[in-house]
Amino acid sequence: MSTSSVLYDHPGPRARVRNLVLSVVFGIALAGLLWWIYSKFDQANQWEPRLWQPFAEAPTWTQFILPGLWATLKAAAVGMVLSLAFGIVFAVGRLSDHWWISLPAGAVVEFFRAVPLLLMIFFTFYGLPWIIKQPVSAFWAVVIGLTLYNGSVLAEAFRAGIRAVPGGQPEAAYAIGMRKTQVMQLILIPQAARAMLPIIVSQLVVLLKDTALGYIVAYPELLQRGVNDLAANKGNIIAAAMVIAVIYIIINSLLTAFAGWLDRRSRVRAFRMPKQTGPVVAADSTAAGGGATAEPQG
Repeated sequence: MSTSSVLYDHPGPRARVRNLVLSVVFGIALAGLLWWIYSKFDQANQWEPRLWQPFAEAPTWTQFILPGLWATLKAAAVGMVLSLAFGIVFAVGRLSDHWWISLPAGAVVEFFRAVPLLLMIFFTFYGLPWIIKQPVSAFWAVVIGLTLYNGSVLAEAFRAGIRAVPGGQPEAAYAIGMRKTQVMQLILIPQAARAMLPIIVSQLVVLLKDTALGYIVAYPELLQRGVNDLAANKGNIIAAAMVIAVIYIIINSLLTAFAGWLDRRSRVRAFRMPKQTGPVVAADSTAAGGGATAEPQG
């Protein structure tokens, strides 16, 4: 039995040797690049123990990094929930059969996709108070900006996922008497969410990193507290940036791993066969009973 797939053929002896040589060359080049970066930082005295010593002290974490991390996670969590809700609502709105719903929904999505996120955060914090006649906190300025921009991108992702569902499924649902809201809620949106999960996760990772733009309204997120404020007190901006970058990588890796686990779990549940609870009923009772139909008992 052949083990090759449609998109990939297992390499032969020459190809394996060539791949090995390229891997070694790339590894050497990468090691050389890392060593060059390390040497340049060493020449600039960025590896001195005094610059890294603050990260071994508790106040550095309790006063700067952990408060900034909490502010980042809080804004990201609220922004993710609202962005997903925004995306689903406006994706359904764009697919509406009524033009007076689909056209405004499309205009909203296209507008907020086109406006830079930094400008939306800035306007929400400084411009919106002139409209509502009361101040807007930095937290809600960041969350609203994240929701409008990322929700618009997710709306297009959901709309593409809904359109990718085979047309026979909604037609079958309509044939058995389901309404359009039921078809959307029970058939189209769950399948679209599973199909577009990689894109959704990628956008949520972008949302998490975009919380760093809260510096424009002085929101005390991780980058602001862990790099700007810490470096201003300790004078170790390069070391602080490296530590904060590692924290961002860990958080995004955990989010990606959770999404992968959720995708595997949903696929297992989707393909799990329901348990049989009653006797098997003949598929064609008319043919088995010579055209007679069984009367209900009782």
